[in-house]
Amino acid sequence: MAEDAPRHRKREDDDAQLDVRAGVADRKRARNLERKDYESNLRKLHVKLVELQEWVRHEGKKICVVFEGRDGAGKGGTIKAITARVSPRIFRVVALPAPTEREKSQMYIQRYLPHLPSGGEVVIFDRSWYNRAGVERVMGFCTDEDAKRFLGVVPQVEKAMVDSGIILLKYWLEVSPEEQEKRLRARIDDGRKIWKLSKMDLKSFTRWDDYTRARDEMFMATDTSWAPWFVARSDDKRRARLNIIEHLLANIPYEDVPRAKVKLPKRHTRAADRASRLPLKIIPEVH
Repeated sequence: MAEDAPRHRKREDDDAQLDVRAGVADRKRARNLERKDYESNLRKLHVKLVELQEWVRHEGKKICVVFEGRDGAGKGGTIKAITARVSPRIFRVVALPAPTEREKSQMYIQRYLPHLPSGGEVVIFDRSWYNRAGVERVMGFCTDEDAKRFLGVVPQVEKAMVDSGIILLKYWLEVSPEEQEKRLRARIDDGRKIWKLSKMDLKSFTRWDDYTRARDEMFMATDTSWAPWFVARSDDKRRARLNIIEHLLANIPYEDVPRAKVKLPKRHTRAADRASRLPLKIIPEVH
């Protein structure tokens, strides 16, 4: 098969099938990763992410990371883990709302293009142009013809992105139906998470098989040599976050950037010791 053509998988036997849920029983038997172990590993990875950030800034590199997956798969938590200790001026998160009437009249990919990274930026898409292949198709916001046209065009758009110097990484977070239901139910009575449970989430909850078919067709059409899909099993959220960050770091050829050792200068504090005479409005110390 030609190198510049999508790697269409043939489902001729069990070995050739795309089985993103392989090993579910083993993972259920495994002990969940303890918080202290998770935080210890995450702390080390955060140091490496800062090193990546400094390289991106120093070298003017352009990195684009796409996160896709079903509702409750853990995309938001993974993105928060990645961005917790880096600069928001370099690591930008893009989560676009529903398109406006004007955007609906545009070429589909058009509204995503302004958000692609410039030199010295890492852009993370919390859902992306692949909405057309997933939620829009399953929920009837576009026709099958629209979705198929998108799947035929997007590999070449992504090739143009890569040819322009963008490092493009695409992640699909795969959650089991049991774990997804558990997470969505937990949002109902959690005031911190209720905003994550929209009417659209409730409608899409019943369409597991439709999403599976849409996912598989998306993989078949857009898993290319220049922009492959990487699947992360996310039933164990902590392990998934660590594994994704490890993979991301391993697939970007960053290098250490020399930095001068920081030394705080001396300063005078006598004036700062005196209480201010300005009529400041101090907030109540409730805690």
